[in-house]
Amino acid sequence: MAPNSRVVSKRHRPHEKFDKKKDTKKAKLVVSNHPTEEEEDLDSSEVEEEEPVEEEPEPTVYRKPTTYDNLLASLGSSNKAVDDMNKRRQREEEGKSDTEGDDEDEDEEEDDDSGSEEEDDDDEIEGADEESLGGLTENTEEEKNDNRSEEEESDDYETDEELELTTNGKPLVDASSSASAFSEHLSHTLSSEEVKTLPEGKWKFKWEAPAVDMPNCKWKGTRQNFLDAVQSDAPYGLKPKLFKHWLQLYEKSGGKDFDSSKRRRFFSICNSYLDILHSNKRPFYNKGREEDSSVMDAYLMHSLNHIFRTRDLVKKNESKIAKHRETSEQEILSDDGFLDQGFTRPKVLIILPMRSIAFRVVKRLIQLTPEAQRVNVEHLDRFNAEFGCEDESDDDDEKTSKNGKSATHKSSKPSDWQSLFGEKNSDDEFMLGIKHTRKSIRLYGDFYSSDMIIASPLKLHMAIGQAEENKEKDVDFLSSIEVLVIDHADIISMQNWSFLTTVIDHINRLPSKQHGTNVMRIRPLYLEGQARFYRQSIILSSYLTPEMNAVFNRQCLNYKGKVKLACEYKGVLEKVLLPVRQIYERFDADSMTQADDARLEYFTKKIFPKIKDSVQGGVMIFIPSYFDFVRLRNYLKSQNASFCLLGDYTKNADISRAREWFFAGSRKIMLYTERAYFYRRYKIRGIKNLIFYSLPERKEFYPQIMNMLDEGSYDLMSTALFSRFDLLKMERIVGTAHAKRLISSDKSIFAFC
Repeated sequence: MAPNSRVVSKRHRPHEKFDKKKDTKKAKLVVSNHPTEEEEDLDSSEVEEEEPVEEEPEPTVYRKPTTYDNLLASLGSSNKAVDDMNKRRQREEEGKSDTEGDDEDEDEEEDDDSGSEEEDDDDEIEGADEESLGGLTENTEEEKNDNRSEEEESDDYETDEELELTTNGKPLVDASSSASAFSEHLSHTLSSEEVKTLPEGKWKFKWEAPAVDMPNCKWKGTRQNFLDAVQSDAPYGLKPKLFKHWLQLYEKSGGKDFDSSKRRRFFSICNSYLDILHSNKRPFYNKGREEDSSVMDAYLMHSLNHIFRTRDLVKKNESKIAKHRETSEQEILSDDGFLDQGFTRPKVLIILPMRSIAFRVVKRLIQLTPEAQRVNVEHLDRFNAEFGCEDESDDDDEKTSKNGKSATHKSSKPSDWQSLFGEKNSDDEFMLGIKHTRKSIRLYGDFYSSDMIIASPLKLHMAIGQAEENKEKDVDFLSSIEVLVIDHADIISMQNWSFLTTVIDHINRLPSKQHGTNVMRIRPLYLEGQARFYRQSIILSSYLTPEMNAVFNRQCLNYKGKVKLACEYKGVLEKVLLPVRQIYERFDADSMTQADDARLEYFTKKIFPKIKDSVQGGVMIFIPSYFDFVRLRNYLKSQNASFCLLGDYTKNADISRAREWFFAGSRKIMLYTERAYFYRRYKIRGIKNLIFYSLPERKEFYPQIMNMLDEGSYDLMSTALFSRFDLLKMERIVGTAHAKRLISSDKSIFAFC
């Protein structure tokens, strides 16, 4: 925190203190009956009794400084006002009044000048309130202008109780119950047992419930089943104004029965504040636009609801403080109701893989914001230019030219590739701050003054690297994230998954610097380094991988528990159009870490000898992992094999040359990675023998690759290697029932014809 920053370093006392004025001098002589956060951590025998009680005081016991004590001490070293107030806080904890001190001359002077000090403190409170909407101090001129615009609106904030919204002529349910999910989640105090066990990441799923509108799927959760207890009446936990606007958009688009809609059901799951793993979402680029939009609507409304409730709580407290400026600072201490902020303002982080997807999400976020709260959307033209493209229709199937014919360019690429990459902005390096005021939305806001950050794993990873190299930079804007959404995790897995794990690891760390935060308004959960246990993480994907499971179990540590989707699959074998004899060979592996070595060993001993001396050629080896690609390439080099490459980083000229060599037969073996196929979708001619070094993660790739086999060849055959650790991808391709049989059977070789 800058030395000249104004802060309030006293906890506020209970609201009833404001009901009637009390004599200031008398108030100073009484220690608050409400223990401070630090006193609650002490054993009852260690807390000193109040002076008016005629009991023998307990002996003073040394107490180890908490994170909060250290934070105030650090601030006091650079700010005299904070130091003075910290000393008064310590005297209060010792059972002394602010006018009571040692016999030193300096303390006597402070007692004599207490009146002037109170005036100074009141000024500081006023300055902090004016500059720290949401707990932040803006530094740049542009940010100061943002503050002024919010200050003008701060007096007429809306609470749920003040709204009298109706739908279909009927009043909405009183919002007191709808606010409980937000307030209850953040007001929970962790037990010592929870603090000890949560980092271990050991979760036991205790219940199952059918997933409505998702055949063969069920929700599994820890703790108790909450699905039957979710709020089933409007506004379903939403702020009434948000709900009314959402309902209007839904009905305008032709939707009916909002209560039973997918978006309402998934919002209720989000509003439980549990960690969520939804691994069967049909994406918009794979003919799942309606389902994808429903899920996106749900998490965006949940994010807006969380942001607006946070803002309303802060403004409500700001207003209370402003109305009682005549009361001394000591009279508004120690009230947990005023602990409403984190270290920094951003509360929601949405991680997306591409600019085109971010464009789609932000457009919908703007639409879902009530019109009165988006009178002005700042920098929208810049956003459209940097994230959009020439043609960004909401439905690719409805793109038509002036003469009524389809305007989509004909291409040999599959439709899902066209929807994801065709004419789209697929750049994966971006980060955008979004700030909500009462009447406007600011895009490209300073990250520390934003409410929401939308970014790619790559950009966040770069920012973390820069902060580690340059001490003047930091990523402290990640320190107070309370809702984390990872959408399209399946696409992120095709980028660099390690970037994502690094980013998650840096969320909710203690900040390296002070960023104008009103330290006496910070929630205890942040000061005690427990923010990660309160963060809700929502992971959305079209399929599940071991890496996603690992993140969900080990890096998502929400104290409220978890809920995840479990599905049974029919498989995609029937989509293979050619008469191919499909051989599945199982190898043994003792552990997940040993599986890669076991796979390579099996290939070198069982598979490669069959193709090494083959005169026929036309052998394509499909490899999902780039790590396995490198190992296999090095092995083939050591064996002087005739092969060519189509990998993640192969240049276009080399790809064209490799395809020609393979088709002409001058290279007998081709290595083709799943990631290269995902981004390029090159069809390979001349395949006579297909080997899946490991099955593809994306089930739709299996029949697409199989159907590349040369129809003119006799006795078409494919071979797929698998172990018991490949169950997740196996069941998506051969079906859940077949996959379990292949994994558990005494035999190790199977055939599908």
